[in-house]
This record gives sequence, C-alpha cells and structure tokens, in this order.
Amino acid sequence: MRWRNFAASCMNGQFSCEQKPRKRLFPPRGNDKTNRWKNKGPQGVNHLTANGTIRIRRTVFWRRNDGSDSRLDQWLGIHDTGVSVAARELCCRATVTGPSFRKSAENLKRLGQITVSSTRLRLIVENEGRHAISCRDKKLIGPGWDASDCKTSIDGPTRIMVGSDGVMVPLITQSEKQKRRKNRRPRRRKKAKGQTAIARKRRRKSQKPKRCRGADNPYKEFKIATFYSQDHQYQHAVGTAGNHKALGRLMRREAAKLRLDKADEKLSISDGAKWIRKQFQIHLSMLDAMILDYYHLSEHVAKAANVCFGQGVDKAEQWRTKTLSAVYEEGPAAMLVLINETRKTVRAKAKREELRKLEQYVGERAEMLDYPAFREQGFDIGSGPTEAFCKTLTARLKGSGMRWDSPNAEGMMALAALDQTGQWNAYWTLQNALAA
Repeated sequence: MRWRNFAASCMNGQFSCEQKPRKRLFPPRGNDKTNRWKNKGPQGVNHLTANGTIRIRRTVFWRRNDGSDSRLDQWLGIHDTGVSVAARELCCRATVTGPSFRKSAENLKRLGQITVSSTRLRLIVENEGRHAISCRDKKLIGPGWDASDCKTSIDGPTRIMVGSDGVMVPLITQSEKQKRRKNRRPRRRKKAKGQTAIARKRRRKSQKPKRCRGADNPYKEFKIATFYSQDHQYQHAVGTAGNHKALGRLMRREAAKLRLDKADEKLSISDGAKWIRKQFQIHLSMLDAMILDYYHLSEHVAKAANVCFGQGVDKAEQWRTKTLSAVYEEGPAAMLVLINETRKTVRAKAKREELRKLEQYVGERAEMLDYPAFREQGFDIGSGPTEAFCKTLTARLKGSGMRWDSPNAEGMMALAALDQTGQWNAYWTLQNALAA
C-alpha cells in the first residue's frame, strides 16, 4: 500500500490516518452538463490491514446512476474492499490451519494484533475462497510445474499419475437454517432496541451477506482430482462441490495447465468407481493405463473372505492372502480362477452371491488389474497421494459440529489446496499485483 503523504498515529492499538480536506483532491472525471459529480465533503472509512485498523478521511463524490466515488480509495487500492491484501492473507492462513473461526479470530488478536470478530473473519475467508476458485478457473494461477519436470530419473521418461476420489462433507440443511434464524430474531431485536428505524435499516443493508440456500441432505460427496509425479515431489490437487461431470471438466482444464499430453507416460490410479473411470475415458483419453488401487481391491477381497469363512478366522485370512498374491504375481486371470474354484466348494446362498459379486467386480476391471505388467514398468499400484489429499483438503470442513453451505465449503477446500500444493505465495502475489 502507498501510504506516503499521510501521518499515522497509534492510539489504543489502532492507527488513524487523517487527510486534510481539499476542494479538488482526486476529483472524478467525466462530468457532463446534465449529470455532474457532486462533492459530498470529507468522509471517514475504516480499512483493516496487517497492522490493525486504519481510518482514512477523504473526499467523496456522488453522481446519479453511478453512486459514490472516491479517487483516493482507488489510488490506495481499497475501493472494492475494506480489508488489505496482507490482512486477507493472515485471515485465510489462520482459518485454514485453525480449528474454528472463533479460535482463529482469537489467534489473530493474540499473535497479529488484528482485532476482528469471528463473523467478519468468516465472511472475509469465504469471500476469498470464492475468489480463489475464480482465479483457478480463469487460469490466473497454476501449479507452477508441468510434465517436463516429472522425470523418473536423469535419463528416464517423464511420468504423471492422476487420481480421483469422492469425500463426504457435512452440510447445513435448509430446515437447520430456518431453525437458527428463528432463534436469532429475539436476540437481534433486543440488541437493536433504542436505535432509530433508519439506523437499523442501514445497518442491516450494509452487514447482511448474501444468503445461500441450505442443502437437502446433511452430507454431500465432493469430488477431488490429483496430479503428481513418480517421486511425489510435484503434486497438484483440485476439488469441486459439483457432480462427476463437473469434476471431469475441471480435470481437463488442470491437465491442460500441466501439459499432461506431453508426458511420456500418463496413467491413473484410483478406486474402481465407474464414474471415475468414465470421466478418465471422456476427458483424459490420452492416458496410457488405468490402474485399480491395490488397497481398494484388497477391501473387496477381505469382505468376501469374511462372508465365506467368518470374520477373524484364520482360513479367511489365508484365502485373502492367497487371492491377493495371485493377482499381484500373475494377474486378474489367476484371481478369477481361484474365486471360481472357491465358489464351487460353498453351498450357502449368501456366500455364493458374495463371491459372484467379487468375480463380477474383477471381471469388469480386468484391464486395471494387470499388476505384474504395471510393476515391470515401474508404475505404482497404490493411490496414497490421492487418499492423503482427501483428508488434508477437507480437514477444516470436518470439525466437531461443523456444518457448511456448499459454495463456502468448496471455497475453503480451494484455499486448502493452495496451501497444500505450494501455490499459496503465487496466489497472494497475484492479489497484491491486482490491488496495486
């Protein structure tokens, strides 16, 4: 911020910056005979910065159809927000890594001497999250690496792995919202008692944020996509509250940023969900191979073993180990033979049905289970980074008692992605450039 020509004085932990009113300081341009700018005199405005709250007194102009205008606000970069870029970054940093908005507000006051209520902090961070999504979709920020950086060795090929998964996020329902608003009305009326009707109306108009409609269900599946190198040195992750089609379009845009088609080897590692495989086939058709995550497969095998032989029984563990060893060493054909032989030896209807489901699951994904060939080429068969991002991107959303609006949860996940993938500094550098 360019605060030259202003005198700052510190009183009670707050800074005050006063400007002597001048008749023609930064006068608005574009006057015409029928609709001229009117000088409304000096007016004060508070601006939250990384050093506390600064109050600026400047000349404000007004014109019909255009509203109020202050050239000084534009010169200082505060015409569109009451919070500086540095303060916004501190608010987001404290919130993304903090347990709650209330605790984050306390930490800001204690560590950064920034006094802000938990409600205002929430509005600042949620607005920043929506802005981060906009910058991502407009390609104003990127991962900072591409396919050419992902070499498996000095003379080896470039390789990028892609992953995708769904994760459940707690949302607030419309009925819960109505109940909360009903409980808040008596307290608001008591607090507003003694104020004039005009003052109350102005206060509600200026402070009332845009309301989001509550969700139909208390939980919703958010979709996450990841891109990473063989050694996990380069990682990139994005998430969306949209459906599988929205994730597919998002994956395609992020793949273009990474120049995925230029990599020598391109493969996906994910669970066996049909929607994931379909989106890979539609939007990432350049993939050389699609691999079923070994640990997701082992969960299906363990379930069948427990149904057929009993949970915790040694025979169930032996069958599970033998079946997984067959697919790991010989491929899906050997696994299918073993499952079919086992089904012939059992008589219970539930056991035979469970083995039939496992056989169908493996048969539909046989090309994703050629583990011997994948290991021979040096490919991973586990989706560890994707599972890790499912936890880190939604850690702030799953606190005790937390309920979110879907757009705000998506914005918080976008901020967490910036932090976890090394794009945090690039994003805030861009915000400083836009505010200058």
